[in-house]
Amino acid sequence: MELFDRTIEQHTQNIEALLKSNRMAQFRTEFLALHNYDQAQVFHGLDEEARIKMYQYLSPSELADIFDMLESQDERVDAYFEEMENLYGASVLANMYPDNAVDVLNDLKDRQQVQIYMQLMPAESAREISQLINYLDYTAGAIMTPEYISIHRDITLGEAYKELRREAGKAESIYYVYVIDDNHRLCGVVSLRELIINREDKLVADIMNENIIAVGVNDDQEEVAKMVQDYDLLALPVVGFDQELLGIITVDDVIDVIQEENVSDYSGLAAVDVSELHETPVSASKSRLPWLITLLFLGLGTSTLIGQYQGLIESASILSAFVTLITGTAGNAGTQSLAVAVRKLTHKTEEDSLLKSFMFELLTGIFTGLIVGLAVVLLVYVWKKNLVLGLIIGVAMMMAITVANLAGALIPKLMEKLGFDPAVASGPFITTLSDLTSVFIYFSIASLFMGYL
Repeated sequence: MELFDRTIEQHTQNIEALLKSNRMAQFRTEFLALHNYDQAQVFHGLDEEARIKMYQYLSPSELADIFDMLESQDERVDAYFEEMENLYGASVLANMYPDNAVDVLNDLKDRQQVQIYMQLMPAESAREISQLINYLDYTAGAIMTPEYISIHRDITLGEAYKELRREAGKAESIYYVYVIDDNHRLCGVVSLRELIINREDKLVADIMNENIIAVGVNDDQEEVAKMVQDYDLLALPVVGFDQELLGIITVDDVIDVIQEENVSDYSGLAAVDVSELHETPVSASKSRLPWLITLLFLGLGTSTLIGQYQGLIESASILSAFVTLITGTAGNAGTQSLAVAVRKLTHKTEEDSLLKSFMFELLTGIFTGLIVGLAVVLLVYVWKKNLVLGLIIGVAMMMAITVANLAGALIPKLMEKLGFDPAVASGPFITTLSDLTSVFIYFSIASLFMGYL
């Protein structure tokens, strides 16, 4: 139990010490006793000298188990493969699951190096990887694996057992066995449980489930992930235009897709690429500056608008004290509405018309704004003993929240209709837009009631 009670940091320190003291046997015993995920975390924590020593002590297949656990689009993978001999690196890729190997190859910056690896690895592995690497990014074909088990519909379960035992070691998942016809078209599926509980003399065709849930090779990966989630599947078959079985998508790949989509959505809401965890201050600045400059000009619009009401502010300076209260609250309301709208669009939870969405968000904004506005009227009256001032701020607050709510909900929907990524309607953009509209609403209402202040 002592081995598993250690933290990753302790494992890393121990493994690094064993590597640097050249104790190969003890290193292999302790390192290979770890779960593959923990091995990957330890591998990440080692310095280059220790990793190079590890390449000498582990076989390509053992290292492939570690790389199968690494997150897709990990920018450190490129550096790891630069440390390896070409033949060793090609062997590691050949021993990985093909879909994971494709992810690694797509992440390598040196495209010539990709060709070298493809030439050095066994022909069968190169062929499987070549087939996957040609599919469009973010489609079912790009994330599927060709390592699945298929059986012919006209064989007996006894023959199917033999096929399963023969191919199980090569397959990424064996929970579902896919049934094909003479033309390799998908015609059914049999669960591992059904294979076990039925008699061996039965035909596969007699027990297979013909109600197949499958996806096309060019279907969007986000839709694929939703199908796996909705139908509670462990794997999903991928078919071509003629229903030929091409591969399967396993649940671990779907989890990666969901994570990628969440990162993409959050990046849009924050107006920054949150997936870049190891970038330098200079590269981080380059990625953030475009949005900041854009928002700066929008902010100047707000400042210019306030300048137009300078005379009003000078005659009733108390108005300036509540500008940030209104803009801040409206910005928060807009961001809340934006987050809900983007999630609805991302997960396709509804197919409301633009008019229905408008009415829903209008009523929500009015109701929310009314409650907040009444609270502000009461607070300002108690604080400043001025009912008119409280009403001005309360009405402005209600209207600003309503407009911000509509903007946060409808702008992403409009962007999707126009073919743009709705997540680009980021939180900072909606907040800055809310500042502009709320300032206009506030001072417009104040100018109408100026004579009563």
